[in-house]
Amino acid sequence: MLTLAIDSTAKIASCAVLRDGRSLASFNIDNGLTQSELLLPMVTDMLKRLKISFDDIELIAVSVGPGSFTGVRIGVSLVKGLAFGTDIPIAPVSTLEALAYNLLGLDGIYVSVMDARRDQVYCAVFERDGEGIKRLTEDSALSLDELYEILKDYNEKPIYLAGDGYEKSHKALCERGLTLKDTPPLLRLESAVSVGCVGELMKDEGKCTDDKSLSPTYLRLPQAERERNERLKNCKK
Repeated sequence: MLTLAIDSTAKIASCAVLRDGRSLASFNIDNGLTQSELLLPMVTDMLKRLKISFDDIELIAVSVGPGSFTGVRIGVSLVKGLAFGTDIPIAPVSTLEALAYNLLGLDGIYVSVMDARRDQVYCAVFERDGEGIKRLTEDSALSLDELYEILKDYNEKPIYLAGDGYEKSHKALCERGLTLKDTPPLLRLESAVSVGCVGELMKDEGKCTDDKSLSPTYLRLPQAERERNERLKNCKK
């Protein structure tokens, strides 16, 4: 099975092509440009260099969030456009689950943390389970105090963090008394290869969708809408 995978949920624009779980090519750019400027040319160039037509793709896996509201929308919109008018199944992958998949091979607890601002992180907790991972919590937006309360029950096992909230979370959780392992830098950030691996598992489990039903996962309202609601609330006082 040939899988095209895309992740645009944070600063890095990432795409990959996998064949049955093995990465044939991956392309990551973190140069300050928006994913809307980068992703389609990256995908087009990668397929061209692999001498693969888009018609050969049998599955599209895309990170649907949580993450940057703009980045999530860009990735989902791109995949909707690519899959429009085709029968290609789409795997809507949790960004946090894909981050945990980065850590597969390390024994212990995997904690995906993405900076949600407002003193929160998007987070989820997983554990290595044989050759795969087992989810221990749902995707959530939590304060670091709330995340600490969850993780202190797992502190007898090695704990690894991954995600763009790594630095802030690692420091804060250690200050609160947790003992955390240092995650290798190459495993900390979003990777379309991991998105593709999770997407292929989802296809095997019958968890795919199509371009019409594909939608983002935000966990909370976008900042502009939150600010608008706050202004409305203040006006009613």
